[in-house]
Amino acid sequence: MKITAAANVLPGKNPHNVDVRKIYDSPHAMAVVITLQPGESLKKHITPVDVFFYVLEGSGTVEIGSEQQTVGKDCLVESPARIPHRWINGSGSVLRILVVKVPKPTEETKLL
Repeated sequence: MKITAAANVLPGKNPHNVDVRKIYDSPHAMAVVITLQPGESLKKHITPVDVFFYVLEGSGTVEIGSEQQTVGKDCLVESPARIPHRWINGSGSVLRILVVKVPKPTEETKLL
């Protein structure tokens, strides 16, 4: 058994300049925890694989393609491969999201 405490994983550098911690990485899938402080957001980007987001804490706005929705804790959001998407934290509290990419991407994410 392997247990990973997200709080003990150091944030990695990323083009969004936000707190991103890779907590799972296998040949088949990858998972990261993104923490957005109030006012922070991800840049719009395209992921080469399907992604799902699970909101761990707070609420924020997710944009996928031309759709936009505010979602909160314990919501799961599906994002298909190659569709532009981003998260925005317009709230006054922390937004923490689990991001799972399946299968593990073999191409880089593209910023728009």
